[in-house]
Amino acid sequence: MLKNSVGIWAFGPAVTRFVPPGYHPEAARESMQEKTKRVCEGLSDILDGLEYHYPGEINEDNAEEVTGILEDHGMDLPAVAAGLHTDPTYSLGAFINPDPSLRRKGIDTLKRGIDLASEVGANFIIWPGAEGYNYPFQRPYAETWRAFIEAVAELTDHANERGIKVFLEHKNSEPAMKILMQNIGMTLFTIQKVKALGVDTQNLLVNMDWQHLIMNGENLAEYAALLASENKLGHQHGNDGWGSFDDDNVVGTNFFMQTLELAQTLQDVGYGENGERVGFDLYPYTEDQVAAVRRAILHWEFIWELAKKIDRAALKEAKLNADALSAQKAVYASLGLDRSFEEEVARRHRELRSGEQKTT
Repeated sequence: MLKNSVGIWAFGPAVTRFVPPGYHPEAARESMQEKTKRVCEGLSDILDGLEYHYPGEINEDNAEEVTGILEDHGMDLPAVAAGLHTDPTYSLGAFINPDPSLRRKGIDTLKRGIDLASEVGANFIIWPGAEGYNYPFQRPYAETWRAFIEAVAELTDHANERGIKVFLEHKNSEPAMKILMQNIGMTLFTIQKVKALGVDTQNLLVNMDWQHLIMNGENLAEYAALLASENKLGHQHGNDGWGSFDDDNVVGTNFFMQTLELAQTLQDVGYGENGERVGFDLYPYTEDQVAAVRRAILHWEFIWELAKKIDRAALKEAKLNADALSAQKAVYASLGLDRSFEEEVARRHRELRSGEQKTT
């Protein structure tokens, strides 16, 4: 079993452009301390920690109270995420803002976020959702990418000094319509370019947000295996969706088989042995928020246990021969499609045919 966490943003008003007040407007009236207490009281039996954005959700003013509430419920704060994308000051990005003073301000703000993360024993997530563009001809691409890489390098260097890890999280669109770091390849490109600037990238890793990969058509298990082989598998943000938008739905509701294969892969690469966990990034629009997160956790734990049941020897043999059908047989056996089920299917069809013959 892996430790887990969930982003506190799952418990906000859940605003959309069609419902500006949000589907849960009552949540907008909560202080972060009140929200944290509500979540802890509803989920501390199966939830190990909460994640927060800096500076909007956690900051120097409320960190002591928030972490105190978590500690009172036996929970922790494993990750602080960069949160400048919600500030209209940085509508044109922070790392790539054309105004040098705003760019400096944004980077320095996130340095303070890294300091806070270090103080509370957390790692730091960089999801550069506003670092991109909306139109053709809007940006000088090479120069923009250079500014982005340099900002990531500066923050990584600062995190190295504080002894914490930085997790890069990609996404293809929203809020910027074309986010620069839009897929796994560009995330690894970013790490390589940061390294080329002379920065130690040993602790510059990747946060896999499952729906972000699904939106790109990226196979969850494939990229988990590749990242693990390169020692770049850092964190997980578990969720699900239809594959065309960042739905942040409950885990295992749409892409069940990909999620099962991911669980099997994470088990086989030893994910969790060094303190890694699964963090849930959810956005319950119209559902009860605490109930939705509970359902996501339970779905994931159920999938994790199913993955343990897959016959690894049979699966390995199938993979060595690129034998898709044998691989499916091994997986479905863990779901209950065993020899007895196969025989029962044959028996039912014999009875069906026998009954049809009698009526004729």
